[in-house]
Amino acid sequence: MPEPGPSPLQSGLPSAAAHLGAHGLPNVLSAGRAPGHAPVAGAAAAGAVVAAPAAEAPVAARPALPTAPVLPFGTAPAPGAVPAPAEDAAAVGQADPAALQRILRGPGGLGTAALHLAPPAQPAAPAAPAAGRPVPGLYHHPVPEPDPVRVEEVSRRIKRWAVDEVQAYPPEWEDQFDGFSVGRYMVACHPDAPTIDHLMIATRLMVAENVVDDVYCEDHGGSPVGLGGRLLLAHTALDPLHTTREYVPAWEESLLSDAPRRTYRSAMEYFVRAATPSQADRFRHDMARLHMGYLAEAAWAETEYVPEVAEYLAMRQFNNFRPCPTITDTVGGYELPPELHAQPAMQRVIALAGNAATIANDLYSYTKELASPGRHLNLPVVIAEREGLSDKDAYLKAVEVHNDLMHAFEEEAARLAAACPVPTVLRFLRGVAVWVDGNHYWHMSNTYRYRLPDFW
Repeated sequence: MPEPGPSPLQSGLPSAAAHLGAHGLPNVLSAGRAPGHAPVAGAAAAGAVVAAPAAEAPVAARPALPTAPVLPFGTAPAPGAVPAPAEDAAAVGQADPAALQRILRGPGGLGTAALHLAPPAQPAAPAAPAAGRPVPGLYHHPVPEPDPVRVEEVSRRIKRWAVDEVQAYPPEWEDQFDGFSVGRYMVACHPDAPTIDHLMIATRLMVAENVVDDVYCEDHGGSPVGLGGRLLLAHTALDPLHTTREYVPAWEESLLSDAPRRTYRSAMEYFVRAATPSQADRFRHDMARLHMGYLAEAAWAETEYVPEVAEYLAMRQFNNFRPCPTITDTVGGYELPPELHAQPAMQRVIALAGNAATIANDLYSYTKELASPGRHLNLPVVIAEREGLSDKDAYLKAVEVHNDLMHAFEEEAARLAAACPVPTVLRFLRGVAVWVDGNHYWHMSNTYRYRLPDFW
């Protein structure tokens, strides 16, 4: 294992990784599994990176990692198909820290075609300029256009689910649903998804989260008044109510009473079929964080309070994209073991990734929110108000905040990869980074929703 060097990780992750290496890591590796599968003896962490197809666009060479197949639901590997745990861990441990950093972030950036970690159903589309333009000065990594075959199929399936299964929106909202381009969004964010079924896990949850946000909080009748009660009841569609037999029927009926609860209930049912119990519990925790962030923003709206910049950033760490990249292993068909996910260093990486992605949303949605009724808090607005800057200077400072968060995310991810080069850790870190890049791509290219301010 590479020496991590002087960093905060010395007091946390290396000792924990060493403890796992002596006591728990062999079990983690030998019990590697894809969600929904029984443990497979001898499997080297089912999340080990799969070699990219040779036909994909070239990027800077990266050190080879041990390979293990990513399996469709319900499929067990053939005997001998997966490398032995000791060989797998040793091969990764021989990589030097600089190489591990390149694994995470090469000169071309994550999200490029060669970082499809499992072969897509169809050949990946060649890289091409995306519609729209990035925020000038924004630190980001370009990604190739998502595979159009996958985009078309995911878009078809998600609309059928939204219309026929859960009645997520009335007919007059159809243009907005189509303009959201959720299929393109999720294919860009999850290039390692083994199948369309895996992609649909993330796509349903993304739609459900946006239905809750629109209907309860914002665009389509949302209000801060009474939001806590609505969110609490909706959360029981994700985290089931355990009560007396007399009151179960009323609760079950309530889950079908409005579009947010219907979409949450259905999306979660699909998710738990594919996820391990620990992945499902992790997601519920992240959604509770999200709902707490909604409530903080709603409280400020009710009292017409403009938070300090630090307060706003604290709120945005919770009212945040975090639930989306943290399911990257479920969507990829493997599991980051809970012992590794819970490490403080991993939690910091995940938080920084979510924060950077969320501030990117603030920047791209800035003009959309200014044109909406009422006052919408976003980072440029808060900086302008609290630090006495012009709208332009506040926006440009918000770009700097985003860039600082992105650099911190990449630095911490590289340190973690060097300190704990377990295949599932490396793949998960890469998956989170690819998600961040795909999220930026969608914001930049979605000209139906977003226009940049005229500051340049």
